[in-house]
Amino acid sequence: MEQTESAQALASRIRGAREAANLTQAQAAAELGVSRPTLIAMEKGTRSVSPPELVKLANAYGRDVATLLRPTAPPASIRAKFRTAFTTGPDKSEQLETAVSELEELADNYVDLLRRSGSRLPGRQPASRSLDYLAPDRAGEDLATEERNRLGLGDGPIQQLREMLEVEVGLRVFFLDLPSKIAGLFIYVDPLGGCVGVNRNHPAERRRWTMAHEYAHYLSSRDRSEVTPIGARGRIPDTERFAEAFAGNFLMPRNGITRRFHELSRDNGGKPTPATIVQLAHAYRVSAQALCLRLEDLALVRPATWDRLKDNNFQPRAAAERLRLPNLPDNGSRLPYHYRTLATQLFVDGDITESQFARYLGTDIVGAREEFERLTSTTDVGDDGEMQVLDLLDGVE
Repeated sequence: MEQTESAQALASRIRGAREAANLTQAQAAAELGVSRPTLIAMEKGTRSVSPPELVKLANAYGRDVATLLRPTAPPASIRAKFRTAFTTGPDKSEQLETAVSELEELADNYVDLLRRSGSRLPGRQPASRSLDYLAPDRAGEDLATEERNRLGLGDGPIQQLREMLEVEVGLRVFFLDLPSKIAGLFIYVDPLGGCVGVNRNHPAERRRWTMAHEYAHYLSSRDRSEVTPIGARGRIPDTERFAEAFAGNFLMPRNGITRRFHELSRDNGGKPTPATIVQLAHAYRVSAQALCLRLEDLALVRPATWDRLKDNNFQPRAAAERLRLPNLPDNGSRLPYHYRTLATQLFVDGDITESQFARYLGTDIVGAREEFERLTSTTDVGDDGEMQVLDLLDGVE
């Protein structure tokens, strides 16, 4: 039975690798020097693959042999689920297809890390919710309030959004090199669950908004893969209006924003100023534009306030510097924290080599060593008041 499962896993992997390389069965057979029926039999698992043939296939497909020999089948094809987006989506560039292929590879790596370590995924998957009976804006606000209550977040700012989504909600968040007009992706993949791809080249505030937006899809329509564009024209689908409303209310809840807005306005003589917007945006870790538009929606400032600020050359970042607001930490890692800690622990235990560790992290040896130091050390203040770096593995055999 075990041999059959391994053979089927290999068959699935060589078939998936060929499709990811955009090669036909005839082209792959020619590269291998066999007939097309023989290659078909290999991809069905009815004909074994010899070691020399496996090396040839790995070279032809741009994969390493070790990945093809993983004993478990890869996750369901992510590329296949996004195929419609490649031809009809807002951005048909090869960059989108490349990013989706990368997400597929990272998902496969994550599953392999779980297998090697015998670990479970963090987070408990919430039940899928349907609010079709409500208008999209109302549904988004209601679900955002419900989720905040479920997670015990109150109405304050969420400082570590990405970590919270991973640990508490069970979302796997990857940062990808997406086309500039694409904010993010969402897909549900067995056995990982909800996976989010966020445009790593967007500002930190935009990435947080994208995470919250895709979170809404995870809660309401996880059976459907999504590609989220920026600045979509024409009629916005109800599903997108809902996700945008959820993001705004989840990141900037009505009660919390209203209370803090009045507190800051009171400090400024009872009137809101551009500084009020900058301070609130900094507190909730959103862009000044998103914060101002939220205040407009809540009727806390006059309509078109943001447009007037733009017309007057309002510079939020310069204003933040003048107000001496501190720079906020930005978790810009491509990979989820749990993914990186699994790879690190396997390396520490000697279960994977340094080159394998680097391959899981998608970097070279130097980059892997730097990441290892970040994950196995922390900063603190010593008795002399000076900052010190603590090695978390010191004394660990």
